[in-house]
Amino acid sequence: MSSHYSIPELIDGARLSAFQWRIFTLCFLVAILDGFDTQAIAFTGPSIIQAFGLGPGALAPILTAGIVGMVLGAMSLGLLGDKLGRRPTIIGAVALFGCATLATAFAQTTEQILVLRFIAGLGMGGATPVVLSLAAEYGPAKNRGTIMTTVLLGLPAGAILGGLLAAKMLPVIGWQGIFLVGGIAPLVLLAVLMIWLPESLHFLTRHRLASQRARIERIITTISGRQTPAGSTFSVPEVEIKTSVGSLFTGGLARTTCGIWTIYLFNWVAWFMFLSWLPTVLKATGLPAEQAPMGTVAVNTVFVVCAIPLAIILPKVNARLLLLALFLFGIAISWGLANSGTHWSLVFILAGAAGLGIGGQQIVLNYMVAQAYPTALRATATGWAIALGRVGAIIGSASGGWFLEHGGPSGYYSALIVPLVIATAGLLIIRSQPQAVPAQSPVSH
Repeated sequence: MSSHYSIPELIDGARLSAFQWRIFTLCFLVAILDGFDTQAIAFTGPSIIQAFGLGPGALAPILTAGIVGMVLGAMSLGLLGDKLGRRPTIIGAVALFGCATLATAFAQTTEQILVLRFIAGLGMGGATPVVLSLAAEYGPAKNRGTIMTTVLLGLPAGAILGGLLAAKMLPVIGWQGIFLVGGIAPLVLLAVLMIWLPESLHFLTRHRLASQRARIERIITTISGRQTPAGSTFSVPEVEIKTSVGSLFTGGLARTTCGIWTIYLFNWVAWFMFLSWLPTVLKATGLPAEQAPMGTVAVNTVFVVCAIPLAIILPKVNARLLLLALFLFGIAISWGLANSGTHWSLVFILAGAAGLGIGGQQIVLNYMVAQAYPTALRATATGWAIALGRVGAIIGSASGGWFLEHGGPSGYYSALIVPLVIATAGLLIIRSQPQAVPAQSPVSH
């Protein structure tokens, strides 16, 4: 007599294995290189301007091209992750941004750099939602928030590593050397991914191919440490649902989707307006130019330090109330910065605190997406939410200079309050408890 197993129950009931830790590590490494390559243009921008004899404004289209690519990548590769599988999508995304970043080192014109940054953006934007989905699916429910947060921390960690490398090595290896490192490292990781990265068990189970049964059994045996009986069947308990963007608005999910999209959009307006322009604003306030980048280091460091404790408490608290507290904190920080003048100790304390008060919402939001949507839609939901966030990043990055020019540093900091208030209003749209998708039926293999 054959046995039947639920994939989520098997994962939740087993201790974390070396196999799972390997998956989480690979996802984290993808995120680190994604974060490094995302910020590479910011580190090298002044050198590129000097090398090509450009005005400062000429860098804006290149910055925008990369973010537009990330928006389209998050939308399209999230869908591909649900349709074609997590493994080939991650491998394709890493290959795309690795090759495009490497090619940037050999660009002869700014037009070539712009095109290559757009192509790299497709891979960078698409990698994040899919690695988050894969990590979530291989993590037991009790550890899922911490696992996803740790993977997500690869993005600011990569940015910090890139900043430190640029500070030490840019005078030696030039802007081309930064892109060489940013291109070769993903291609080395690509070889590792092709050998060691498995496919999602949820994906294998939902696609009822006889050839997948042996793969599922091998992975289950590796995770649980025991052989499943011959002829066993496996299932993912969720509704049969069409993988499409429209599905994010069916089955009681519409309000949650609208609320999450609103928060992502306007939180990222504030976050990227803050990150992109903080060194410039500090310099405009009177801080010496060589010290201005330390503001961004402070922000990313606090974000990393606070993220793990935040993820640990997530399953134990009301996520909506936590988001409300973070937004109120962010609004207070923005007001404080607008009135801090040149009290540099206070400025740096408040700037660092913004890593939690303006950036910390992303940790809570990614956790909410994983909890609010069925597995079949998780990569699509995450991809589109992050895509809306990338749109906010474009708006924030583009508008910061205008507010600084017309309102000075105080007006710039005050302007951050507006998107934070709108994002807070998005909380009113989200259901107190995400409505369960009705008529669940196991998807068996």
